[in-house]
Amino acid sequence: MQKIRYSRYFKISFILLDVLVIAAVFLFFFLRNNEFRYEAEIWEQNILSLTLLILFWILLSGRTKLYSIARNLTYTIYLERLVTHIFIFIFGVILLAKVSNNDFLKQDRFLIAIMLFLLLFLTKSIVFFTLKYLRTKGINYRNIMFLNEDSSTEILRNILTERKDYGFRIFEYPFEARSDMDNLVRFWKEKEIHTMYLSTNGFAKNEEQQIYRLAERHKVRISLIPSIVKNNFFQFDLGYIEMQPVLIRAKFPLDYLTNSTVKRTFDIVFSLLMLVFVCSWLFPIVAILIKSGSKGPVFFVQKRYGYHDQVFGCLKFRTMFVNDDSAKKITSENDKRITKIGKFLRKTSLDEMPQFLNVLKGEMSVVGPRPHMLLVDDFYKLKIGRYSVRSLVKPGVTGLAQVNGLRGDMGNMDIKMQKRILADAFYVKNWSLSLDLVIILKTVFLVIGGDKNAN
Repeated sequence: MQKIRYSRYFKISFILLDVLVIAAVFLFFFLRNNEFRYEAEIWEQNILSLTLLILFWILLSGRTKLYSIARNLTYTIYLERLVTHIFIFIFGVILLAKVSNNDFLKQDRFLIAIMLFLLLFLTKSIVFFTLKYLRTKGINYRNIMFLNEDSSTEILRNILTERKDYGFRIFEYPFEARSDMDNLVRFWKEKEIHTMYLSTNGFAKNEEQQIYRLAERHKVRISLIPSIVKNNFFQFDLGYIEMQPVLIRAKFPLDYLTNSTVKRTFDIVFSLLMLVFVCSWLFPIVAILIKSGSKGPVFFVQKRYGYHDQVFGCLKFRTMFVNDDSAKKITSENDKRITKIGKFLRKTSLDEMPQFLNVLKGEMSVVGPRPHMLLVDDFYKLKIGRYSVRSLVKPGVTGLAQVNGLRGDMGNMDIKMQKRILADAFYVKNWSLSLDLVIILKTVFLVIGGDKNAN
């Protein structure tokens, strides 16, 4: 097994760094408002206040999972945890300022809150990206291997190969030799394998049990990869009846009335703001450009599957010349049907702006799985087991898959679609308002900079 030298110290190092930042801000504002003199009562009170804040920060991390930083954690998810954690912590700081006798806390509580947000956000983002950069350079890596191969392992291998910042070094093992246990053990020792990935399909029961026993004996970790095509494991959670584990039907965040009400309220408010302050002047400009570039209507309405597979008319700006194949044929590279202004609208995702009208009508949400053409949905529903999870929430104007580059109709569509469904299923199971806000923020940056995966 690969020896872990430094990773075990990361968590305590990150905690100590955050504590230093909090203490530095606290001390700065205290000294800013007081002369540096020793008065036992004042220092005792401040030390107690600072201790309470630090304990609150650390205990809160158990809820927000701020320090559960898996090497494959994306910045989108990390940002959602970080922003949630900092905002709750700042709320605690303001409450403490209201009830404490510390004059500087009462006077400068909002300045302290702003300073804490900026410094903690900047510090933790720098640490996150520094760690990612070091891993792209081959520092702090994990030695891994795959013991069998199917569509699920192919997707994971593809992800880990592309994302160098995750810090995984893949060692190839001949799949035909997987039954040779002596050779497998030698391979573990020679390559210092830390984790071995297994698909849940393709092993005889006695062979699988033997592999588990050997891996346990030689301290090699096993990670199982459920079948993407066959299994609907995303719809189940592990529960217990006394000590007997059972898989129970999962209840997703938006199944709760409070969460769905919060999301719908946010959708209405955000859509109204966008339509009044952006679309009111943007729509006429885009309409003129579309009309000047080609004949036909400004808007294009296409049937899409929505919440619980209800069909609705999805609004878009027209980006193609009028043709009869728009509902039958997906776009291709250098598609001649796309107009010049259409290329720009697609690249910046401005063609999706009319969908805020769909949001107001309740057919879509601001954030959610992107709706596909009916023929695409009908095709992949039969091929990917968890595809139907997408319909458990309303489709979105933007989504987690899109801001992570999982869009477009080029390349190996089977692999790309399975990755897209993984992102959509993750969103359905892990929805939060802060995650929606992070996705919207990343979407704004994509609109400004253009999306290379758009076509």
